[in-house]
Amino acid sequence: MNNAPIGVFDSGVGGLTVAREIMRQIPNERIVYFGDTARVPYGSKSKDIIIKYSRQIIRFLLTENVKAIVIACNTASAFAIETMQQEFDIPIVGVVKPGAKVAAETTKNGRIGLIGTEGTIRSGVYADYIKSFRENTEVIGKACPLFVPLVEEGMLHDEVTDIVANRYLSELKNKDIDTLIMGCTHYPLLRSTVAKIMGEGVNLVNPAYETAIELKNVLTRENIANVCEVDSPSSMYRFYVSDDEDKFKTFANSILPFDITMTQQINIEEY
Repeated sequence: MNNAPIGVFDSGVGGLTVAREIMRQIPNERIVYFGDTARVPYGSKSKDIIIKYSRQIIRFLLTENVKAIVIACNTASAFAIETMQQEFDIPIVGVVKPGAKVAAETTKNGRIGLIGTEGTIRSGVYADYIKSFRENTEVIGKACPLFVPLVEEGMLHDEVTDIVANRYLSELKNKDIDTLIMGCTHYPLLRSTVAKIMGEGVNLVNPAYETAIELKNVLTRENIANVCEVDSPSSMYRFYVSDDEDKFKTFANSILPFDITMTQQINIEEY
């Protein structure tokens, strides 16, 4: 069991930011990653659909004999994690709670901004978690639905992205926030753009890093951490998608610390 992999899934490529942090923080762990590239984006879909998708993906990951699962998608973490934890007898970690915790600990004036998909903002789950960690905080949310397709198209440093980001973030700049949660796993790939617009007075919270630390704690607590020697990345990490593996591989190779060699398309609807 200790040598079994961690299952990580997202609506597309954004969850690779979480996988990257897991690789950095707990390099002994194997990873099986699934990107639901055929059905991205999740942010505009209903709670029932997100639960259905998450259930299918976890069923697939269990066929890969994973020992724990990370829902590396804020929308799925917001809508589906409680149901998934009830349905499956395996440790499941989401990205929302760890990010909310560090934001509550970081803010000085109690005014926290949140950017995310429409689903994440609509769920209110970040605000609920933040207030459970620190009362008397105000969370100002702003949906940024175009960020996901811009990232998926590789337009990380593009004038169109700059224009869209300025339009989305302009209203947050007038809200006196001192902390901003990048509440979608795609958004850390736009960190430099967001930081430039928001200015030095706003601390950016990347839930991906906090999630990797939370996963490390869970593996230790459950006594399932891998203590064996690490192998080459090609044997440590496997990647699956529901559509267009070549495009996924190209994007993954641009942000991961090594070139991936194995990407396979599967029919997720079979699960």
